[in-house]
Amino acid sequence: MNRRIYHFNYRFDEWVFLPVVNGYRYITPGFVRTGVTNFFNNLGDVPNLFNSVLQLKAKRSAEITARLMFNTIIGVGGLWDPATKMGLARQSEDFGQTLGYYGVPEGPYIMLPILGPSNLRDTTGLVVDYAGEQAVNYLDMADTANDHPEITVLKAVDKRYTTNFRYGQTNSPFEYEKVRYVYTQARKLQIAE
Repeated sequence: MNRRIYHFNYRFDEWVFLPVVNGYRYITPGFVRTGVTNFFNNLGDVPNLFNSVLQLKAKRSAEITARLMFNTIIGVGGLWDPATKMGLARQSEDFGQTLGYYGVPEGPYIMLPILGPSNLRDTTGLVVDYAGEQAVNYLDMADTANDHPEITVLKAVDKRYTTNFRYGQTNSPFEYEKVRYVYTQARKLQIAE
């Protein structure tokens, strides 16, 4: 099943996602794309903050709080990223990492349609992070996105635009196994940090 979903993702990426991303890159000026990415990264700092707090990472939680404040206030809702220039690098924490931090096993490897590699623990984390974003409704984004589905589409296009991975880039018949291995090891490293 995972291999079939991987093949579906490969074709979806090739025939739908990448052409849309290339069109987005072609018609949208660089500074606008950067602003869109910064805005969605700023929204993503809310679940990053909650998960850092849940993992008892006091210093990281303080840095993410400062990032949120600087980027929301000085960066006009996150369109600019002054926090990075101030030395506050973007952190990435999710509920899957939080569960791993507390010793929840990863469970079986799962290839999710369109979203890509995951495992049972991280898929649960995705659901919890999504529910948290909807509940917090930071900058009224969840309610606005419900009324304007094009915002969700823009977020998906931006996420794919900023993801460097391309299906078939290893040009190997064992690419599925490589992706599975790299994902699994990367998640272990992210939980350990």
